[in-house]
Amino acid sequence: MKKVLLFVALVATLGFASCTNKQAEAEKARLDSLAEVARLDSIAAAEQAIADSIAAAAADSLVETVEEAAAVK
Repeated sequence: MKKVLLFVALVATLGFASCTNKQAEAEKARLDSLAEVARLDSIAAAEQAIADSIAAAAADSLVETVEEAAAVK
């Protein structure tokens, strides 16, 4: 009878251990996913800042060209 109880306790312990590991892996996967989303958001923000900077520089050069053309006339 001792062996049966010991076996049941061992099986229960292994069952709890395996469930805990799956929960930890699921939590790690969720955190990795959130980190990836944050990384992609920061890349998108940097690309948008570059595009805005290029657009502003193009607009400034266009204004300068128009002003120079007006000064020549």
